[in-house]
Amino acid sequence: MKRKTGELDQYRTAAWPEPEATEESDPGCPDSRNDVRRLRPLTVLEHLSEASQPLTLAQLSKLMRVPKSTLMRLLRSMEMHGYVLHMPAERGFVTGVRSATLALRTLRGSNIRRECRAVLRGLVKKLGETCNLTVPDAGRVLYVERIDTTAPLRMHLQPGTLVPMHCTASGKLFLASMSLLERRSVLAHLPLTKPSPRTIIDRQKLDIELDKIARDDFGIDNEEFVRGMVAVAVPVRSNDNKLVAAIACHAPTARMSLAELRNGVPELRAAADAMRQVLFPAKS
Repeated sequence: MKRKTGELDQYRTAAWPEPEATEESDPGCPDSRNDVRRLRPLTVLEHLSEASQPLTLAQLSKLMRVPKSTLMRLLRSMEMHGYVLHMPAERGFVTGVRSATLALRTLRGSNIRRECRAVLRGLVKKLGETCNLTVPDAGRVLYVERIDTTAPLRMHLQPGTLVPMHCTASGKLFLASMSLLERRSVLAHLPLTKPSPRTIIDRQKLDIELDKIARDDFGIDNEEFVRGMVAVAVPVRSNDNKLVAAIACHAPTARMSLAELRNGVPELRAAADAMRQVLFPAKS
């Protein structure tokens, strides 16, 4: 079903606009058109990473003002190399694992990484348990950064790890933040596995859980991903109030109950505010 122009506006980014498909090269700058063509893969990734759901070939073609045939060749090449992923049943394109890995390496190799880790380190000192920075990634949760507790009993999930959405605190928070239509679309294509006896795989019960998370504005994992581990996650929002990431804290039940971990939500929210300032610094 075709989207109205207004609906497509939400996917627009600050990427350089493509010239019209029929536009002639600028005679005063003969290389300008070639420069834009070289940047097309980055523009594709920018649009896909900004979108709240998969983008179809037609939507990308309209956003970039590039013929479908030209764009399809580019997307096939990017998919072959792992930079984009074509969702089944004509659901459109999302960023691929290699794009996520590239973004992670860029983040980890910059000053931002140190600042993110500083925020998480301060949070671990207050809560005493492992804390993570996570982002949504094509129906999964990607661990971007992490600071471990010094306690001997802990779960090892290195940055770059991908975990399910439906049974993790961050993942359920991301699902709860979606519109009802988008949530249903995403859940329809997610394998609702049951890694723990407590995992919620009944759609009706999961919807009730997600509605409560949306009201509370924090996600919980009550031994749903790993038996004996609980977690709480709060949103990190951009300056325009869009949920872009989450800060999560998890602990073994042998050391902390879910109720006790919930008491740390105010500290988690304060850390999320600090993380927002790191990721979206005020313009001078």
